[in-house]
Amino acid sequence: MKLADISNGPDWVIWVAFVIILTLSVLWLSGHGSGLISGYNTASKAEKARYDEKLLCRTMGAGMAVIAVCILISGLFQHILPADSVYIFIGVIIADIITTLMIASISCRK
Repeated sequence: MKLADISNGPDWVIWVAFVIILTLSVLWLSGHGSGLISGYNTASKAEKARYDEKLLCRTMGAGMAVIAVCILISGLFQHILPADSVYIFIGVIIADIITTLMIASISCRK
């Protein structure tokens, strides 16, 4: 059974998700868009002053880039990859989220 066999929705949905996540990734990698980072946008000015905003944006952008690559691979190779590859992608994304949050909380402090 292939990845495309277990897909329930139309194929364009995965490409829309890819474009949205890639756009966020490029925005954050350029050092902009800190208002889109959850928690940082609601922090007080004193709390925001404790973090390097550009480094935080770039860290979040790198984490989103990994997720964008996973979506791209699953979209391009859905007729080739086995259905069990979903578990690998989920594991990579969860590990990426945990790693990104740890790096952001440790290295982005001033």
